[in-house]
Amino acid sequence: MKFTALLVVLLFSGLSAFAGTLSGGVKATGQSAVVLETVPTKAFPAPTQTAAVNQQGMKFAPALLVIQKGTTVVFSNDDNVPHNVFWPNISGNKALSHTVGTFNKGKTLSFKFENAGNVPLLCNIHPEMAGTIVVSPSPYFAETDTAGNYSIKDVPDGAYKATAWDNGKATTVNVTVKGDTKLDFAPAK
Repeated sequence: MKFTALLVVLLFSGLSAFAGTLSGGVKATGQSAVVLETVPTKAFPAPTQTAAVNQQGMKFAPALLVIQKGTTVVFSNDDNVPHNVFWPNISGNKALSHTVGTFNKGKTLSFKFENAGNVPLLCNIHPEMAGTIVVSPSPYFAETDTAGNYSIKDVPDGAYKATAWDNGKATTVNVTVKGDTKLDFAPAK
């Protein structure tokens, strides 16, 4: 019995050495996103849960949403006026622009995001409205808190490209995660 308990303890302590937490700070002008891409690039299964962006009080809520590639986002309208949702590009690629459509209060429209990158959300009826969706190529991503700190848990040990997105600008660095790893980002230029 003692041998079995010792074997279980050794097994679980060995497993914890293969994954850790990547954390740090992003010096930015507002809330940012940090996403990881495996090196070499690896495909991950698409998430089964949807995400949501609401148009409420003449704003996109949340103003920043970070999702994994393959996620469907449901857009809703809680305002008493019609809204539109479109993006002119994804990470500058205008070929990936899209208009979800215009819809009234109480209606929803959805879109499945198949391309990783920064998606600037706009409403062509109300040009003052703006939001952002950051699409991560992996399930390893985080939004920063109000102080600019982030934490991505359960990251398998290995090599990654880490990208911090701040107001549509990317800062990308290579990082090797081995257990708990710290990585800070300077502002994007």
